Amino acid sequence: MPYVNLQITKGATREQKAELVKDFTESLTRVLGKKPEHTHIVIQEIEEQDWGYAGLLTDDWKRQQAKG
Repeated sequence: MPYVNLQITKGATREQKAELVKDFTESLTRVLGKKPEHTHIVIQEIEEQDWGYAGLLTDDWKRQQAKG
């Protein structure tokens, strides 16, 4: 039984999440022969202030990038 825990920063639409679930499920079916009805995908959305990247909190990193 495949279990995928996908962590992303907040902001994805319901439609985008549905597409991710579909794509991950199809990949596991195609590549590993797993049954879709046995595949679990969990999407965890994390606030940008709770995610670090390149030594900064993601919201700070994005602000820095926007400044150039």
